[in-house]
Amino acid sequence: MARLASNASFADSDGVSTWPATLWETVSTFVQSLTGIPPLLLARLFWTLAVWLAFLGVRAILSDVVERRVRDVARQYVATKTLNYALSFVALVLVLRVWLGGVTGLAAYFGIVSAGLAIALQDPLINLAGWVFIVTRKPFVVGDRIQIGDHAGDVIDIRPFQFSLIEIGRWVDAEQSTGRIIHVPNGWTFKQSTANYSQGFNFIWNELPVTVTYESNWRKAKELLHTIAARHTPIRSETAAEEIRRAARKYMIFFQHLTPIVWTSVADMGVTLTVRYLCEPRKRRSSATAIWEDVLTEFAAADDIDFAYPTTRFYDNATEGKPGARAAAAAEPQA
Repeated sequence: MARLASNASFADSDGVSTWPATLWETVSTFVQSLTGIPPLLLARLFWTLAVWLAFLGVRAILSDVVERRVRDVARQYVATKTLNYALSFVALVLVLRVWLGGVTGLAAYFGIVSAGLAIALQDPLINLAGWVFIVTRKPFVVGDRIQIGDHAGDVIDIRPFQFSLIEIGRWVDAEQSTGRIIHVPNGWTFKQSTANYSQGFNFIWNELPVTVTYESNWRKAKELLHTIAARHTPIRSETAAEEIRRAARKYMIFFQHLTPIVWTSVADMGVTLTVRYLCEPRKRRSSATAIWEDVLTEFAAADDIDFAYPTTRFYDNATEGKPGARAAAAAEPQA
């Protein structure tokens, strides 16, 4: 009976057990007697420890779930980081609630903390803002070929904090793929210039310089180059004109010439004929190869056209120059 009476003392009049409160009072009294910590501070430390342990436990459970459900390493990493950020934020709010108590104090402190987090997490926030910009303004979409800063490639993925490119160029000529995947922070769209190969006008201009000797029939060579370029142009003038008309509705794009053209200039070793033509962004190398093969074939069949290349030549103006120049050279006194 004595034991029953003793046990009954741990229940209130409604029959609800109050032994946790009694246990807490006993433990807190014992800790206070040892450390001298005030009851309020001791309670706050206890709840802070409880929140921390709950944070560790929930994070371990959710991380295990993510590891078992998500097989892709990159997505697993992003999911784990997102969970850590979310749980850390919740734990921080709970701890602040424990120490500050009132809603007014919590709101004021939360404002200060938010300002601090905005400075500490400046890059992630800029990347998130860049993602919103990419999604809404669409400077590029998945599948576009772009160059941002020193990196160029085809966009294969866009995520809240970064987008991914299949790299082109670098040690590979004619903007062919290197096989590397580059992850670029979204915030770069605010800091770096972005060139889009595909948006608006879905063609790019390419140029191939061909140099022939001064003795060659350069006019004939120019006509041959123009014919070859027109043969390999992937679009017709009407198609390009329609592309420009559609692009002009959004961008101020205007080209006077859409058909291939050959420009003439003079170099040290001969006459340079530069072929300028339109091609699709991903077919720059193949179109150049096709044109060069025809140029080699056509020039080999022409007996009055020779390619120019660096050579050493001794030129005697008195015997090889034009008649007027030879006469002037002959009239000069010999040393």
